[in-house]
Amino acid sequence: MASSEPVEITLLYFAAASTATNRTEERIPLPRKDFPLNSLAGLLASRYPDTGLGKILESSQWSVDEEMVEDPHQVVLRGGEEVAVAEIDVKG
Repeated sequence: MASSEPVEITLLYFAAASTATNRTEERIPLPRKDFPLNSLAGLLASRYPDTGLGKILESSQWSVDEEMVEDPHQVVLRGGEEVAVAEIDVKG
């Protein structure tokens, strides 16, 4: 029998992502279990429309459970993870 409990992750926002969302941390439900990390930016941009978050996330780096992610296409979120997003310094 499938659980009806929502699958959630903890999101940590840093730098411009924190400014755009006006948050440093929040728990968010995922649309489904086995949610691809590379789809998270779209989900977050839809939660915070008209904030510029989508553009910020295009140049951001992800970490999952304190491990930096090199390829978001290779990571699947199953719930319970701590996901952090921070801007990459492209100037340097």
